[in-house]
Amino acid sequence: MPLLEVCGVTKAFGRLMALRGVDLTVGENEFHGLIGPNGSGKSTLLKCVAGAELPTKGTIRFARRDITAEAPAQRARAGLSLKFQITSVLPALTVYDNVLLALQARNPISSLIFSRTRGTLHERVMHVLEQFRLVERSTERAAALSHGQQQWLEIAMALACEPRLLLLDEPTAGMSFEERRVTGELLIALKDRCSLVIVEHDLDFIRSICDRLTVLDQGNVVDCGTVSDIQSSAKVREVYLTRV
Repeated sequence: MPLLEVCGVTKAFGRLMALRGVDLTVGENEFHGLIGPNGSGKSTLLKCVAGAELPTKGTIRFARRDITAEAPAQRARAGLSLKFQITSVLPALTVYDNVLLALQARNPISSLIFSRTRGTLHERVMHVLEQFRLVERSTERAAALSHGQQQWLEIAMALACEPRLLLLDEPTAGMSFEERRVTGELLIALKDRCSLVIVEHDLDFIRSICDRLTVLDQGNVVDCGTVSDIQSSAKVREVYLTRV
């Protein structure tokens, strides 16, 4: 049974059809990439899965549960976590406190008021920071990090509560070649912890980490399969020759 099932999802913004009956399945511990030209519906599909947008038609099931109309907070509690393209770390807080807040998000308000969680969560915060090569920057403000490091921090925050499915929207945008390489290493290390759905324009990057790819164009699924399947797909070549 797939972890994520998207069935016939359509999303309309007035007369604009951003998605047209999209199907997508993602298995446990599968890394699945969404690729396609600008405006093809990739980010809209990710937002529908996360609950930032609700489908006009279709259903979304996560871990056998219909989440089509559920709020983002309900989906997060079920094990979904989303990182948008634009970095949303808290720049005035330390790197440590950004991760701590992500962990505290699931604690009762009473425990936060009386500051009961900081000590008990310390080891988990440091473990997450170590995984993302940020331990030495833990006491610095997030604003002092490079763009790539801020992206790593936000991915670390998204993973802090150990989701079953991580959704990433263009995580390498604006990164240097070396930062993209390291990001790939950091994500591959997560393979035994969660599944991943990632939107990315860097085709070399997405091919290097993903098990399967879905290609979208103008809200439609052009093709879906393994990396080698997509590389040899005549339908995909036509889209990229005529639309990119």
